[in-house]
Amino acid sequence: MTPTQRRIAHCMVRRAADAPFLSSVELAELAGVSQPSVTRFAVALGFDGYPALRRHLREVAPADKPGDTGSYNEYQQAVQAEIDNLRRLAAALADPAPVVEAGRLFAASRPLPVLGLRAATAQAAGFSYFARKVHPDVRLLDEGGTMLTDRIDAAVRAGASALLCFALPRHPREVVDALEYARTAGLTVVTVADSAFAPVAHHTDLLLPAPVGTGLAFDTACAPMLLGRVLLEAMCDALPDAQARLEEFDAGAAARGLFVE
Repeated sequence: MTPTQRRIAHCMVRRAADAPFLSSVELAELAGVSQPSVTRFAVALGFDGYPALRRHLREVAPADKPGDTGSYNEYQQAVQAEIDNLRRLAAALADPAPVVEAGRLFAASRPLPVLGLRAATAQAAGFSYFARKVHPDVRLLDEGGTMLTDRIDAAVRAGASALLCFALPRHPREVVDALEYARTAGLTVVTVADSAFAPVAHHTDLLLPAPVGTGLAFDTACAPMLLGRVLLEAMCDALPDAQARLEEFDAGAAARGLFVE
């Protein structure tokens, strides 16, 4: 795709619930392109024009148009948008094969480096916190700079075979560079990103999309967080001693009075 076509496609993915009902002019305004560019995009996909593409989207989309949110305030609209994002994630998980494959890769990688910078730091840290309860060696890569490639090298030398990355807008250039370096070093890269058209897509072996909300001043990332928990479940399924490790942790936590019940 051309850069303009990628921008249109990215906009349609992020506004999937609305896309079947948008005019070519509305879509062009949302994507920041010209109306003729939208028409050329539809033709490039093999349709006679944009109306034919929109008819196709309506055929494959849920029967009901998204509910009227005109009475909602901006905070409620943001919550409703996240609910739509979770529905899209649920639909994507109808085929569990990519997640199962990712879980197998994570279970086999010793150590398992987990990369997340800037906006994605919380997602990477949350995954790593729970993953350490069942995986023997999880290494959180949450700081950029010149040391990042050194830490990737150290993981490879220790036996790592896969790397998990959380990549959310705005995408830092050093994340793209780090993924390119990781693949060159022999790691299989699995990435949770906001879209299949994210800048990290070309540097990823297995990309798992999870849309983010854009209705507030700062993006909301419920779907990427939930997908991270789903990946944890898949990894546990692939680790034969996961349940034993969890029970061991719980016993130790109880003995130390770690949590207030």
